[in-house]
Amino acid sequence: MKLLETERAILREVTKDDAEFILDLLNQPSFIKYIGDRNVRTIEEAREYIESRFTENYKKFGFGMWAVELKETNTTVGICGFVKRDSLPEVDIGFALLPQFEGKGYAFESAAGALEYGRNVLNFKRVLAITSKGNETSGRLLGKLDFKFERLISLPDAYEEVKLFSYSAS
Repeated sequence: MKLLETERAILREVTKDDAEFILDLLNQPSFIKYIGDRNVRTIEEAREYIESRFTENYKKFGFGMWAVELKETNTTVGICGFVKRDSLPEVDIGFALLPQFEGKGYAFESAAGALEYGRNVLNFKRVLAITSKGNETSGRLLGKLDFKFERLISLPDAYEEVKLFSYSAS
């Protein structure tokens, strides 16, 4: 299901048909380094992950992480969207792209579109973001989106502190 459109991409729900893409994305060295190892190693595990994470969040919250698909080629290049964590007071935005599509503005464009959707459709007043301490690229992107660094925090399942950013949607 298509949720929103940007100049070059469509953000849509991730489905079990995306299992191969999700398997590839979750096992990229940069994903494991900056986001974490999800221990998804087979197509079947990818399908289960999609069902338990993506589909479950769509049903429970009406939002989640969405596939970023290029309009021109119908190629799925990444994910972008919102996560509701028990450990944070508001939703946080996230994004990840396959390495060959980084540095082309897709993450910024998708995140900006998601923020607009969050503000106008989901009525979010404030959105958070977290990054690992060493992920300067995501930190710069969040700065371009008008997120402000707040502080370092510890999340229950994290092995190290992460940077917390916030964005006021009003």
